[in-house]
Amino acid sequence: MTSSAQSSISPRLKMLLAWVLVLAVLTGVVAWIGPDRLLAPWRLISLPALGIALILMVLSYALRALRIQRYFIHELRGQFWPTLKLSTWHILLNNFLPMRTGEISFPILMQRYFTLPASRTVPVLLWFRLLDLQAIVLLGLLAAIWGMGLPDAWAILVIILVPAPVLIFLARHRVRRVIAARPDGKWRGLLLGSVDSLPQSIAHFLATLGWTWANWLIKLLTLAWVLSHVAQLGLAAALAGAIGGDLTTVLPIHAPGGFGTFEAGVVLALQPFGLDATSALAAAVNLHLFVLGSSLLAALMVLLIKVPGQTGQEREPRQDF
Repeated sequence: MTSSAQSSISPRLKMLLAWVLVLAVLTGVVAWIGPDRLLAPWRLISLPALGIALILMVLSYALRALRIQRYFIHELRGQFWPTLKLSTWHILLNNFLPMRTGEISFPILMQRYFTLPASRTVPVLLWFRLLDLQAIVLLGLLAAIWGMGLPDAWAILVIILVPAPVLIFLARHRVRRVIAARPDGKWRGLLLGSVDSLPQSIAHFLATLGWTWANWLIKLLTLAWVLSHVAQLGLAAALAGAIGGDLTTVLPIHAPGGFGTFEAGVVLALQPFGLDATSALAAAVNLHLFVLGSSLLAALMVLLIKVPGQTGQEREPRQDF
């Protein structure tokens, strides 16, 4: 077998082995908890309530799509539905592929749907992820201070994180001048492209920040509501658990399907609230199944949305708010 054949087979084999291992562990966890105990909480949730939770999750997907569309306001004007399809499939692939490899789908789909090059979309994706991380960590800190009675000194982190995106936005021109003064090279061009991808007006910046926080507030409160019902938790504990699980989907450490890493994040976040290990793990598995189920449902809902074809026509330059 040639080295090129080995290199093409090896990643697929690794992925297959990873999924086999994950499914084996999941089977063991279900057997340890017990299928009846795992499914029992779902019998206590009414179908209308569960339906509202699913609708709110789909709404959070729509808010992500609006963030993308409004950021690329000129290129994606009037293209909400194709953007919703792109965003939904991006989320689905992120949920199921390991080690954040699902992120690659964003520049690929932006190129395929809207002919926007990766040099334009990858820096924006990094900016989105920084805003996402800030929102999750801030909400987690507030939940911990509120629910666990942490000392007021923890509020210093909140004070530091709140203005962080604003400082980055305000410093963009100075950072660009520093980078532009460096010798010409590949990294200089990439860094300049990243700085240039940041919002160019205060309205553009505030809109992106607003869509980010609207998305995470709706998503995390919905997940907290589900977790509170499957584990009989208070709102503060449920919010901490939801944030712990969702934080693993933003960080680089992410197992296939998120199985194992998502549950670990939820269980770890619930430790200070005195929930026993079996109940915490059962709640984490149920919450994870809800996240994956809503992601699959949303992907099926957008499946028939038509997307723009690649016309090969060059788009006009970017215009911000």
